[in-house]
Amino acid sequence: MPGMSPPPPTPMNGTTGMHHKMMMHMTFFWGKDTLILFSGWPGSSTGMYVLALVFIFVLAVLVEWLSHCRLIKPGSNNVAAGLIKTLMHAIRVGLAYLVMLAVMSFNGGVFIVAVAGHLVGFLIFRKWSFQGFRDATVSQDLRSSSVKLLIEKQ
Repeated sequence: MPGMSPPPPTPMNGTTGMHHKMMMHMTFFWGKDTLILFSGWPGSSTGMYVLALVFIFVLAVLVEWLSHCRLIKPGSNNVAAGLIKTLMHAIRVGLAYLVMLAVMSFNGGVFIVAVAGHLVGFLIFRKWSFQGFRDATVSQDLRSSSVKLLIEKQ
């Protein structure tokens, strides 16, 4: 309509008026000035950045623990056991999503500690997988030595 002025242009970087938002990176970057999970966290302090990295590491280890812990004893009530398993699954998935969202900050340090946390958790809580490998190797060695004994006896 004549006489009406167009609305003021909005900036392309997502800032409006006096409010300034940090730019979200879409590629990996290095540095302590990042946002992880919450607005304003960890801020620009090196100590808070290190605390955030420790928090992400512990979350990743906790996800691995919840993936491999056996809290239900054999012979327990099926309904109660099912509810506990469901609750543990929901907690594990929620924590895994938090780790994923932290990695989506595209900070290289966050990515490294998330992977390291999953690695350490796997090594600690999946020790049976390494024992199973060792037992399989030992049993194969025993089988091959048994075959050798049988051949020698003939």
